[in-house]
Amino acid sequence: MTQPLNQELLKRFNPLTHRELKDKILSKVGIDLANIERALHDNLTPHLDLVSEIAGHLLFSGGKRLRPLLMLLSARLCNYQIEHHNSNLKDNNLNDSLTDSNSWSEDKSANESLLNGDLTVKFSTIFEYLHAATLLHDDVVDEAQMRRGKPAAHSRWSVPKVVLTGDFLLARSLSLAAKTEIPEIISIMAGITEDMSQGEIDQMEQKGKLDLTESQYLKIIKRKTAVLIQGACRSGAIIAHADRINHNAMHKNSDDRNKNGYNGKQKLLGITRDKALEREEALDQYGYYLGIAFQMADDLLDYTGDAASLGKNPGADIREEKLTLPLIHALAKANSEDRAAMENIIKKYSKGSDNLSSCDINDDLVNAQLFNLMLEKINKYQGIEYTELRAKNHVEQAKRCLDQFQACEAKEILLMLADYSISRRI
Repeated sequence: MTQPLNQELLKRFNPLTHRELKDKILSKVGIDLANIERALHDNLTPHLDLVSEIAGHLLFSGGKRLRPLLMLLSARLCNYQIEHHNSNLKDNNLNDSLTDSNSWSEDKSANESLLNGDLTVKFSTIFEYLHAATLLHDDVVDEAQMRRGKPAAHSRWSVPKVVLTGDFLLARSLSLAAKTEIPEIISIMAGITEDMSQGEIDQMEQKGKLDLTESQYLKIIKRKTAVLIQGACRSGAIIAHADRINHNAMHKNSDDRNKNGYNGKQKLLGITRDKALEREEALDQYGYYLGIAFQMADDLLDYTGDAASLGKNPGADIREEKLTLPLIHALAKANSEDRAAMENIIKKYSKGSDNLSSCDINDDLVNAQLFNLMLEKINKYQGIEYTELRAKNHVEQAKRCLDQFQACEAKEILLMLADYSISRRI
């Protein structure tokens, strides 16, 4: 018999509705989002129009821009200094391109931070390009039909062209990372790329594995989702701290800095190196917990959302034999009869199955019936409620990571973004 979950924890969150919370956040970051959008257009710069067309099909189809926004806010939380950081960069053309009003919108207020030379806006696009690259590749691997309410790119262009466009976006993100001239950020990007690739391979290996554990699931979503959000948050802190170190030191790795006197006691314009590392680690962990919560909420939507709100058909994870937390929990708690029934539904519902002897697997009515049967079992064993609880636990942990920072608007927005990450369902 299943036990009731902690209802108090489920209620102990931002009282604003999803729409109210979203509107409040947008009122504070609207200019930043407009600047990010423009920077994404201006920094894409492929040599071929076809690459621009394929990349733009996904890139400019309504993404939330969460990752670049997190980098901007993390830098501000660590007292990023625009003018001082710009003086530490050797690429004057890069600086000029950001402060040339002819390269931006005629709406000067919408470009306020870029006109002030805020290089975090340009560098924040690193994380959106990489995110878009992984989505293009994932849709090909998963044979997905829809993405953000539009046909997936590989349904309009050939698979090789889409894969190579994803490769271009990956290369573009790495090229921008190199322009920061900060070795730690280049290292972070390399690590993210390795982790996300292995996460996707691991998920492919685990397809259809009916005894997948919660621990294994967490390992997959850390690599597939959380590491990119972690990297965005940590990179914001690193860029903010880089303007507190002299230009020569900025080109040395952490070990070299310590050998040359940049130890934990060294003052970096008001803070020690140890304090800088402490802040970077705090934002890294904030990003980790936020990323896990965000993915759990996303996995919930596959069971609770609809095609209009999701931009794709619900039940996609079961069709692709991907076990996510609602189903993992229900399978673990189910009695033998219900577990056997759920396993049978998975086998029938998964795409390409030959187990529907009298029905076509693509028949919408059959799929809907199977999906509803599975949803009944998941609800019986509180798979939805358990996942909500676990997501909220991670949001609470993300918020606690910000305790060491003083109150400011950037912190307020980061706290709201933590709540927003799961408000889409709860």
